Amino acid sequence: MNFPFYIASRYLLSKKSHNAINIISGVSVCGVAIATAALVCILSVFNGFQDMVAGLFTAFDPELKVVPAEGKFMLADAEELKELRENADIAVYTETLEDAALLMINNRQAMATVKGVEENFEQLTDIDGILFGEGVFELQADVLDYGILGGNLLMRLGLPADFSSPIQVYAPRKGERMDLTDPTASLNQEELFSPKVGFMVKQKKYDASYVITNLAFARRLFDRKGYVSAIELKLADGASLSAVKSQIKKALGDKYVVLDRYEQQEDTFKIMQIEKLISYIFLTFILAIACFNVIGSLSMLIIDKKKDVMMLRNLGANEQQIRSIFMMEGRLICLLGAVIGIVCGLALCFLQQEFGLIRFGDGEGSYIIDAYPVSVHVTDVLLVLLTVVAVGFLSVWYPVHYLSKKYTRN
Repeated sequence: MNFPFYIASRYLLSKKSHNAINIISGVSVCGVAIATAALVCILSVFNGFQDMVAGLFTAFDPELKVVPAEGKFMLADAEELKELRENADIAVYTETLEDAALLMINNRQAMATVKGVEENFEQLTDIDGILFGEGVFELQADVLDYGILGGNLLMRLGLPADFSSPIQVYAPRKGERMDLTDPTASLNQEELFSPKVGFMVKQKKYDASYVITNLAFARRLFDRKGYVSAIELKLADGASLSAVKSQIKKALGDKYVVLDRYEQQEDTFKIMQIEKLISYIFLTFILAIACFNVIGSLSMLIIDKKKDVMMLRNLGANEQQIRSIFMMEGRLICLLGAVIGIVCGLALCFLQQEFGLIRFGDGEGSYIIDAYPVSVHVTDVLLVLLTVVAVGFLSVWYPVHYLSKKYTRN
């Protein structure tokens, strides 16, 4: 066994001549453990919120989305895109076209994003899970074009999900200047009827501004026959998202961009990652402060063990080995605190997942979820362990060198 490690482990577990040293050592371990547990819990809560938000977008966003690298639209029958239809890893291939339009009904108006989709859009996403009303997901019937509006957009227009009068939809004509004397003469006008349902993603981006309709309607409205704004894809069961994404990017080249769900909502998830990083930095500072207890514990231990140091010198131990003993003692305190903290943090995360101990409020249903979500990622646990070890090891290096020179020399 390593000589410094053996002596340090004996010092860590044995009773000291002054009981206060044992108490301070215990406080040091507890301080590191509490900071470590806090890191595990906080990072896991941020992961939980991120997974929850990703789950909300799943009902609307496809697994993969192909968009043009430049501009808003692309040819639907481009040769590169046709090859995607034959890809065995793609289960659903949907053309979509979306752009801004003006909605008017009952002397109310609102700007909205009209999204035209194909009939298989229902297979692409979990749209049925976010619908409300007495109807079903339907995009057109005979000569009628249906529009499914977001819940907040319906409220802005003062409409129920089963509104009876058609909504007038206006969009600028392609390549025409606005006639200020008669603005409507420069606009395409179409009508949307209700299939007696609306949708609620519980995300303002969609609920307050999106209208889902059929692709033919959107092409007429925006003068974009033969064009799409995106190709939305659902992968076959068992297909690797990263592998298929790389394969599609390689096949399409630089003219197209392939986005997964996180990249489609890049702004939202980037903000959450920044918040998580800031919390990690602050908690690391708290961890560093907790390590000052370790320095105090080592200081008293070095003073307490002066006679032992003299005996070790007489037995042939050199200065480097003496310093290594106390350095190892500090590292063991930090490592023990890290292990206890990670175990306690994981236990708290498990209890929160199972029983929802910390809740948002007393009334159920007031929020999207009733308790703080938790998702433990192995990479975060490893990051916490490395952080505690690094901060702990660095914090004891200088004090041990200084104190060992001051108190352990003859």
